[in-house]
Amino acid sequence: MFAGIERVPIVSEAVANVFRRLAPDDVQLFPVTVEGESAPFFIVNAVKAADCIDEANCEEVHRYDQDDPYPERRGAYRWIYGLRVDPAKTDGARVFRPKRFTTALIVSEDIKDALESVGSLGVSFERVTGSSAQEESRET
Repeated sequence: MFAGIERVPIVSEAVANVFRRLAPDDVQLFPVTVEGESAPFFIVNAVKAADCIDEANCEEVHRYDQDDPYPERRGAYRWIYGLRVDPAKTDGARVFRPKRFTTALIVSEDIKDALESVGSLGVSFERVTGSSAQEESRET
């Protein structure tokens, strides 16, 4: 489940426990009630943002125009295909959102593995480090 414009995740207690255990300094967890559900749920808020997008290795980058009517969007990323981040620019965060592209929620490999072990998340993971998908298809 997601809430709000930035697709803030709403997660089960088991998923919240993964974040509590592995990334306590990178997230805030807010208890919420989900109508029709008796189990506890939590909103996950990534508290860190990193200026880490590796544009040169992304497949395709689209920005908002400098004349966008909303000044806060100007220069921000409208959408990125084949997103790539530079791990050296994440300041060691294990959960974060890239600056100017807050649609993406990035988690480290170990957190991804722990989340997958919980099962039935309803999300998919895509690698954002290393070669882009285009480069990988050219290499094979």
